[in-house]
Amino acid sequence: MIIRKKEHWFRMLFIWNGSVLPALLPRLILIFLLSVAVVYFHGVIFSFKIPLNTTPLTLFGFVLALFLGFRNNASYDRFWEGRKLWGALLNTTRSLTRQALTLGENIDKTAVYEFVQLLSAFNYALKHQLRHTDPIADLQKRLNKEQLNIVTDSQYKPAMILKFLGEWVQKAKKENKIDTIQQARFDENLNKLADVLGGCERIQSTLIPYSYSVLLHRTVYLYCLLLPFALVDSLGWFTPFIVVFIAYTFVAFEAIADEIEEPFGTEANDLALTSMCEMIDTTIFEMIDVHIDVVPKSSQKIID
Repeated sequence: MIIRKKEHWFRMLFIWNGSVLPALLPRLILIFLLSVAVVYFHGVIFSFKIPLNTTPLTLFGFVLALFLGFRNNASYDRFWEGRKLWGALLNTTRSLTRQALTLGENIDKTAVYEFVQLLSAFNYALKHQLRHTDPIADLQKRLNKEQLNIVTDSQYKPAMILKFLGEWVQKAKKENKIDTIQQARFDENLNKLADVLGGCERIQSTLIPYSYSVLLHRTVYLYCLLLPFALVDSLGWFTPFIVVFIAYTFVAFEAIADEIEEPFGTEANDLALTSMCEMIDTTIFEMIDVHIDVVPKSSQKIID
């Protein structure tokens, strides 16, 4: 995800990195060339004049804009829900760290450090599971050899680390470092971690119905291909420029919706999961007085 300060309104007109324009440029060039050809031949194909005017396409464009708005709202809801889940993950890990530090009277710092390492490993394992990437390099720094071997052989690695967290709490209870009530408080927050894990998996595995996306995609491009035939008689050689501008609006909305529909990816407008993991690490290790290296702010233009 690209993180940048709010730009001046004039500079925003020329921003390239982070916009969908680079991906759309070949399609827009193709639409522009088609519009030039339509103007050159005056809207005639094989001696047949295409009898289109702006009225039906105006009405159709209004309806299409409504459907695109719905599509973008559905995609943004998924994006925002993903962001709320990772916000809940931050809050829950902080709460669990505080509980490990304050609820147990006889819990030593080594045990607390082990617990916080497991929390950190859970975050990174979740990030890698959502992105289908290899988590071993990050988990090696946070798990002992036995835990790493078990997690490596597991299909759902965050769930296995969640089991380790539960075993840590159970061990603390058996050693009388926490009582039954305190164990229940730990368990409540561990259940919240499980809810975050399940919520993220639900977003990732349940996409917007594919047939709906295909229908909208075909309709957008059919509209853009018919538009120059409706404008050629009234606009002449201005037609290619107006058509490309309108096409950019519709096609860009569709491209943005496709991009944020899966919020856990690595595209420019997806969630910055690496940055979130680093922030969670910073805050929970700071709570136990352990300093870790973080990415300098000057290099955080592009986090993921």
